[in-house]
Amino acid sequence: MREIIELVNQMSPYLLLGFLLAGVMHSFVPATLYRRYLGENRFRSVLNAALLGVPLPLCSCGVIPTAMSLRREGASRGATVSFLIATPQTGVDSIFATYSLMGLPFALLRPIAALVTALVGGTVVNMFDGGDAENSKEQSAVAVKLKQSFGQKVVAALRYGFVEMMQDIGRWLIVGLVVAGVITVFVPDSFFALFADNSLLSMLLVLVFAVPMYLCATGSIPIAVALMLKGLSPGTALVLLMAGPAVNVASMLVVGKVMGRKTVLLYIGSTIAGAIL
Repeated sequence: MREIIELVNQMSPYLLLGFLLAGVMHSFVPATLYRRYLGENRFRSVLNAALLGVPLPLCSCGVIPTAMSLRREGASRGATVSFLIATPQTGVDSIFATYSLMGLPFALLRPIAALVTALVGGTVVNMFDGGDAENSKEQSAVAVKLKQSFGQKVVAALRYGFVEMMQDIGRWLIVGLVVAGVITVFVPDSFFALFADNSLLSMLLVLVFAVPMYLCATGSIPIAVALMLKGLSPGTALVLLMAGPAVNVASMLVVGKVMGRKTVLLYIGSTIAGAIL
């Protein structure tokens, strides 16, 4: 319990700032901008989707309906996969939390790794399973958003950041803190030291556990810190921070159903290969 309380104290100011920024981005950025630049089967749409996804503080469960909505509103397959890979790996909240617990190098490396992996994954999907982007658009929601006054947008931003986002991320953050505390108490110090001289083996071991699980970008940070304290290499911790939030059973099933088996295989393969590299 002491370890959990200490982690919460270190992360809380960064998380609150991240939630505030998330609300501002959601309320004040026109929704049309999110759709206009994602519809072409080109590298530009993949890049735009990755740049959009990297700062968004959506966890691995919240990104699924958002990405599928972008697909229905006209985003290409490559752009959708790029968004799926980039968004859950990082975000403004997780970047601040990473800096507070793991230092500046990790805080800088996480969004860079997410961006590069998303670009590769989206480009590969466009090359081998491009398909046609859908053109349907939801104009009613946009119209309502445009009619809001500044005060209404402020209220909406605060509600989104401190109510909806906390409901979305909060439980996974709590799970991450609890798991970190359990690891700290029950995992022997020598367990991950067995893999200290074999980084590839430790990465594969982490992938076996991380890929099917629900791991939020912020909630995975205390888990990675606890594992590093037990002897896990920083590179293997980065594999956990990348592959854990970016891929899970739910995202595999949804992507496979909406965009097909080939797309989901390219999505999973790009994420795993990028994390290991």
